[in-house]
Amino acid sequence: MSLNSLTISGARDALRKGEVTAVEITEACLSAVEGAGALNVFVHNTPEMARDQAKAADARIAAGDAPAMCGIPVGVKDLFAVKGVETQAGSNILAGFKPEYESTVTQNLWDAGAVMLGKVSMDEFAMGSSNESACYGAAINPWKIDDRALTPGGSSGGSAAAVAADLCLGALGTDTGGSIRQPAALTGIVGIKPTYGRVSRWGVVAYASSLDQAGPMTKSVRDAAIMLGAMASADAKDSTSADLPVPDFEAALTGDIRGKKIGIPREYRVEGMSAEVEKLWDEGTLMLKDAGAEIVDISLPHTKYALPAYYVIAPAEASSNLARYDGVRYGHRAKLRAGEGIDDMYSRTRAEGFGPEVQRRIMVGAYVLSAGFYDAYYNRARKVRALIKRDFELVFASGVDAILAPATPSSAWGIGEKGAADPVEMYLEDIFTVTLNLAGLPGVAVPVGLDSKGLPMGLQLIGKPWEEGDLLNHALVLERAAGFSAKPAKWW
Repeated sequence: MSLNSLTISGARDALRKGEVTAVEITEACLSAVEGAGALNVFVHNTPEMARDQAKAADARIAAGDAPAMCGIPVGVKDLFAVKGVETQAGSNILAGFKPEYESTVTQNLWDAGAVMLGKVSMDEFAMGSSNESACYGAAINPWKIDDRALTPGGSSGGSAAAVAADLCLGALGTDTGGSIRQPAALTGIVGIKPTYGRVSRWGVVAYASSLDQAGPMTKSVRDAAIMLGAMASADAKDSTSADLPVPDFEAALTGDIRGKKIGIPREYRVEGMSAEVEKLWDEGTLMLKDAGAEIVDISLPHTKYALPAYYVIAPAEASSNLARYDGVRYGHRAKLRAGEGIDDMYSRTRAEGFGPEVQRRIMVGAYVLSAGFYDAYYNRARKVRALIKRDFELVFASGVDAILAPATPSSAWGIGEKGAADPVEMYLEDIFTVTLNLAGLPGVAVPVGLDSKGLPMGLQLIGKPWEEGDLLNHALVLERAAGFSAKPAKWW
């Protein structure tokens, strides 16, 4: 087995036994990245930084100081500020921006000895479900059928594709409305969105501040537990960061869920759901039942309002957050023409720097926040959000330990096949995922099977707030029962 195809846990154990070095694993990953140009995944490579970090990791391991992520090569979504490394958020408006500071999450990983291979592709400002709004062109799913280039999902599509193609052992993603779980399901990997506040948002380029949450994308549930443990922390620099101790998530992986109650929400059986998704959901339910869990039907009555509420709240917050990109302090600045003033510079900078999807969401957000529409749209969406959160609270208060639902309404589709004529068609890809962001709950996507075309499909488990360890244990049981081991045939 090539070293770049190792799991995080497998590499950790091999490193500690002295069977391999961090430098060797890193060189294998750098070689894989170099040979995967057709996937258009890595957009800002940092090979020298990676080699230096790998050498330092080997020294720590030799000295007996080896945290779980020590010597593990990872990809970093281009939304995380890394000091001195281009941080573009998939947008032309941030071309050339190199921050003089480090995000808390990446600093936590470097402190744990992780190795950065480079920045990976993403939808512009994390706004998208297919990675097609990235200024550097769409990342390509390593899974392929016929000769069609397929989407890896979004917005963390580059992270998902990088892990699925064995270019790295794990990757950082962010999830505002499903942007970790959806691409994980479309590429056959594991992705967890933690409870809102479990992982610091400081140094992460903001999309919608009350919804954004960073999380790991990995090859296994155990790997997700290891990486999340290294990422998470309380952070005084982030007022929404929870001042709670970080549990040992890996230690929670007992593989025993006997007597646990798993809720199956009837409202997730939406009209038009594909038969294959419904069959996969039923199979996953049976897997958990066979493992000793009690399956109960539950109701989340306000689910049907989640998507419209999300697409009011998220653009509203985005329009406020993205107001700072004006061409004055950093990033792209439009050139002034004769007779033009600063207002012209602002408007043309934003018109040139932002892509069509970001412009669309800024305009929607500005509209719902405007006088006369604030109460009709934004305040109403906030009230719906509170009701959605209450639905989950009531279900968990009734004794339910976790909820099983689909992660996506379909498997991966071809680049350019959705959303061109009607953007709402693309928004519907988030139908199973946005509820968790609105409620601030943790959720994990697990690959469970292949569809009739041979493409991966996943299910998601939803957990109680701050109970990521218990949630990952349920995911481990599902992972073991499904026995998903398929990998994309290398064509790139």
